[in-house]
Amino acid sequence: MRTPRIAPSILSADFGALATDVARVEPEADLLHLDVMDGHFVPNLTFGMPVIRALRRSSALFFDCHLMTTNPHVYFADLQKAGADLVTVHIEVYPNPTEVAALARDHGLSFGLALNPPTPYEAVEPYLDLVDLLLVMSVNPGFGGQSFMPEVLKKVERARKAIDLEGLPADIEIDGGISPVTAPQARRAGADIFVAGSSVFRTPDPAQAIRDLRAAVEE
Repeated sequence: MRTPRIAPSILSADFGALATDVARVEPEADLLHLDVMDGHFVPNLTFGMPVIRALRRSSALFFDCHLMTTNPHVYFADLQKAGADLVTVHIEVYPNPTEVAALARDHGLSFGLALNPPTPYEAVEPYLDLVDLLLVMSVNPGFGGQSFMPEVLKKVERARKAIDLEGLPADIEIDGGISPVTAPQARRAGADIFVAGSSVFRTPDPAQAIRDLRAAVEE
């Protein structure tokens, strides 16, 4: 398996002091996870281009933008200009993501594909060769602080086997309820990237929380 990487999710950060919170984790983080929600695909609103642009001015981290919206492709150009590096869209929005993957790359963006807990692995399997990242949601998307759903690990295992068998470059990311307790389970299943929100930003020392999480997945 590949070297594990930690992606703090700003969904759980203090939006009144967002740049400060990101600066606290930047020395320990491998990438930054940004959840863009439209209140339609998921029942929550978060942030858009102004926040991403503002963070880009103060952070050199790789921006991993998870787009929980019904029409994410229309924002690719603006996201690239704002500072996004990778855009992840949902298979539930694009059952055949071939064209949207090409569009993302046309805009100079890496491309990820996500699937929600109820969605079967078979929905994404034909498209693993299109993606830089497969995001397996281990909670139902929309809100932070939810409990990890271990049943999704079967999808991680199947994706890991297929990616390795075919020699594909795609990373496997897992998001939802990730902590030093649950992350090792996901690592054993084959995950490479661990998105952690509450277990990082809602602790007294977010940088130490990342170190603890990294130690847990590297054991």
